Amino acid sequence: MQSLNKALIKLLAFFSFYATALALVIILLTLNFNAETAIATSSYLEKTDYTLTNQSNGHFENQDLEGSSFAGALARGADFSGANLQGAIFTQGSFSGANFEGADLSDALMDRADFSEANLKNSNLTNVIASGSSFANAEIEGADFSEALLDRDDLKLLCRRASGTNSKSGIDTRSSLNCP
Repeated sequence: MQSLNKALIKLLAFFSFYATALALVIILLTLNFNAETAIATSSYLEKTDYTLTNQSNGHFENQDLEGSSFAGALARGADFSGANLQGAIFTQGSFSGANFEGADLSDALMDRADFSEANLKNSNLTNVIASGSSFANAEIEGADFSEALLDRDDLKLLCRRASGTNSKSGIDTRSSLNCP
């Protein structure tokens, strides 16, 4: 019975991942793009695809990874410091202990991902969608979470540790999280 439950959980996770990807494709297809936008989107989507790969302890520091996919990736302890990860996809990935210090993660999709013990110091997390993600014991000094979509429980835990001001945006971490 346990093996059947495990198989069902894996099957549901598989379908959940692909349902999210399909939903994103449908949204993109239903938008009315002009030729200029289509060209920009095309180059945006041509980034390297790290989906379902093992990038643990990988070196991505200061790289332009805008729009790249790390969906379902295992990147524990990887170094993304100073990287441009704007609009990247981190859905259902494991980034525990990874270094994102000073990285631009704005507009990233981070739902159901593990960022526990990650270094997010002075990073830009504006407009991220991080529902169902874990930021347990993450370092967030100077991180800018303006307009981020976070779970209520994560928000409470982040507010307990929030401090500092983002050096690029000048936004106080506590203010960006709307902490009381």
